Amino acid sequence: MPRSYSALLARTDVPARKALQQAVDGLKLKLALDDAYVPFETSGYVPCTLDGEDAGFNLRFQDVAASLQSRAVGKDVAMAFTWGGDPREEASVLIVCAALSKDFGALVHEPDADALFAVDDIVAKARKAAASL
Repeated sequence: MPRSYSALLARTDVPARKALQQAVDGLKLKLALDDAYVPFETSGYVPCTLDGEDAGFNLRFQDVAASLQSRAVGKDVAMAFTWGGDPREEASVLIVCAALSKDFGALVHEPDADALFAVDDIVAKARKAAASL
């Protein structure tokens, strides 16, 4: 099971917390991001609340890996998400990645499988993860 995803975006498309929360809300999934999320400043654990319970993930901002640049044209920032074994943490990552993909044009990459997900696929994964809790 993967424990990391990256959302690849153009630097200008990285959303502020309020815009990202609105995108998450648009998915109709009950995830609330903590104020700890600040674009390009956050480095480490980001607390969240998923359906009334504690959740969260680790987040780092970095350059898009050279190995992905030919498949991620126009994307220069990677929001690198990692989590432990808690399914709530994984669901939180998938929900945020789905919101980034749907509303901000992010390409979502799973490094373990070297897979890029289409918007509909990552949204479906997020909904499935949230429903399984």
